Amino acid sequence: MAPRWDRRDEDGFLTPQFVVAVGLSLILLVLLANLIVMQYGRGVVRAALDEGARRGSRVSADPAGECAARARDVLADLLDGPMGLGVAPIACTDTGDRLVARTTVTFLGWLPGAPDWSFDAEASAVKERAP
Repeated sequence: MAPRWDRRDEDGFLTPQFVVAVGLSLILLVLLANLIVMQYGRGVVRAALDEGARRGSRVSADPAGECAARARDVLADLLDGPMGLGVAPIACTDTGDRLVARTTVTFLGWLPGAPDWSFDAEASAVKERAP
């Protein structure tokens, strides 16, 4: 006859391993979510620069001013809050035939030890000419 298994002999050996495994899984999940949010932020910055450059490329009195104002509006709509604070002021430059919008961005990692993500972004548009 096989020996009987008695549940009273269990002393919870698996519990610490389970807690550590779940904790590491949650950390990995937060890092993955952080990466997804940073990608979203990058897309918003790129869209804001594109929109600003397009607005400033129209025939107008102040192309650089309209470019920066439109880019700020898009950023305020889509990336407000702590993440938006990582976007440096947008600089729009009129090079004669093109309007170029540039900025520097730093998105902070959510966890201690998680890397921050810094990048430079640029967009340009060909300026319209008055007939």
